[in-house]
Amino acid sequence: MVQQQLRQLLPEKEVDPSAALTLLCGSAAAVVVWKWLGKRQIQKKMEEARRTRDEGVKKMAKAVQQFREQVSSVQKDAILSLPLLELTGRLQEGSLSPKTVLYTYLEKALEVTQQTNCLRHFIPECEEQLQEIQRQREKGLLYGIPVSIKDHIGHKGHLSTCGLVQCLGTLVQEDSVLVKVLKRQGAIPFAMTNVPQSLFNYDCSNPIFGQTLNPFNHQKSPGGSSGGEGALIAGGGSILGIGSDIGGSIRLPSSFCGLCGLKPTAERLSLSGVSSPVSGILAVPCTLGPMARDVDSLALCMKALLCQDMFQLDPTVPPIPFNEEVYSSSAPLRVGYYDTDGYFPLPPCMRRVVWETRGALQAAGHQLVPFSPPRIHYVMTELFLKTFFADGGRAWLDVFTGDIVDPSLKSQVNCCKIPSLGKKLLALILKPLFPRLADYLSALGGMRSVKEMWNHHHQIEAYRTEFIARWRELQLDVVLCPVLGPAFTTGYPGKLLTAISSTMLYNVLNFPAGVVPVSMVTEADEEELKLYQGWCDDPWDRTLKEAVAGAVGLPVAVQCVALPWREELCLRLMKEVEILSREKRAA
Repeated sequence: MVQQQLRQLLPEKEVDPSAALTLLCGSAAAVVVWKWLGKRQIQKKMEEARRTRDEGVKKMAKAVQQFREQVSSVQKDAILSLPLLELTGRLQEGSLSPKTVLYTYLEKALEVTQQTNCLRHFIPECEEQLQEIQRQREKGLLYGIPVSIKDHIGHKGHLSTCGLVQCLGTLVQEDSVLVKVLKRQGAIPFAMTNVPQSLFNYDCSNPIFGQTLNPFNHQKSPGGSSGGEGALIAGGGSILGIGSDIGGSIRLPSSFCGLCGLKPTAERLSLSGVSSPVSGILAVPCTLGPMARDVDSLALCMKALLCQDMFQLDPTVPPIPFNEEVYSSSAPLRVGYYDTDGYFPLPPCMRRVVWETRGALQAAGHQLVPFSPPRIHYVMTELFLKTFFADGGRAWLDVFTGDIVDPSLKSQVNCCKIPSLGKKLLALILKPLFPRLADYLSALGGMRSVKEMWNHHHQIEAYRTEFIARWRELQLDVVLCPVLGPAFTTGYPGKLLTAISSTMLYNVLNFPAGVVPVSMVTEADEEELKLYQGWCDDPWDRTLKEAVAGAVGLPVAVQCVALPWREELCLRLMKEVEILSREKRAA
């Protein structure tokens, strides 16, 4: 039958249908073989990357073992239990040596990554940096402190993979500005941590290095995209880490893992030398920030980084040193607060701790004022999502060319692959039933013209002006609000991109925002979760309930916010909250 059809289509005297059929079958076979070879090549690259990582782990384990044989009397647990401020004091005075501290944390990091798969690679040059700091004439503020850094923060001689196969072939030629400043302040970068594929997910999984687990519950995610940092620090394998945040990527892992994390105003810290799968997104900027076990550690890190070295190495960073007076002040604060943003209702435990913290702050002499953030539905769909999917998601989809899409991202990738017209039509059909889903799909359709993009940028500026006007009307110093949590079961974050409304708001606004753990999920919280219905009665509400179930004993946090360039004030509120929550637990 096929031969008869070919005879009708092809000139009888010029082409033999049998030969054409053979050619067609051969071409199809060639395509299949070509695809198989392509996939095999991808697998080889991933296997090589994993082999390199595993060899690095073995070498570091051997170095730790040699150190232990030379120095057997080290009190490992005592060193690991020291807060950063106390550890820096001991290092500065010489009662602890940088070498002892480094190898203690290397040993612990090996243990934590074996349990959680949080490390992408050890940095063997940490031993060279150990020698270098001992030659420095002055001891920096972070003298002898081992620091972990997120995968895409450039370190000379290492990869910045972003969890993508296409990034496996090129080594970074120069340290990022942030790494240079850390080193000049005496810190020792010793490990690079795992990230989700393309960084655009708040789970922490990629096809190359696999899934990172929450150290408190291996069924749960550590959050993302700075999830490797979250797992390593929470597991005790690092005392200070540097993450990045463009929608909550520092604050969500901090919430899921019970850490303190700060997202500064964009450009307060240099982004020079930091890679990104999709570059040039400026309307909602990325920012680097510290993650640690307590607020004082964040403040010390910011104080160390906001120095002349940072301002000279990157002149685009405003030369604003850390204001210790603001951070250390004890003056009462006027604190705005809210427990829901009106777009994505959070689980009962996350709202409970906002009210408990509000009460504790009020009892401590601060003034608490109800505050309602305006139009979050509009911010999520029209401002945030349209920023990242302005082209309908084509630039993001391109980063997966020659790659295998991680299962945790497949739902997002499949949505983006729908043609723009299809997204718009599907949105119209879904609008009467599931308006939140419909608006999400419509936003993924992107923008149609440069004029529309310019107008979009103007809308973001107008919203910032509106938000600041409302803030100033109430004469607020800071704001207390919820953060997404508790930790999701692995695989769920990719199904609930829009659940990050609590954090993404302050990326759109470009306000400094930080997270502080204040409590844990109780049995009562778990019982109340069974009654959770959300507001829209759509699949997202039901999925959120599934994602956070089974979290008894996991950390619960709040979010603290200040106006742009007021990181010290944000940290001040975080410190107040931390003190009050510790007093409550001790009572």
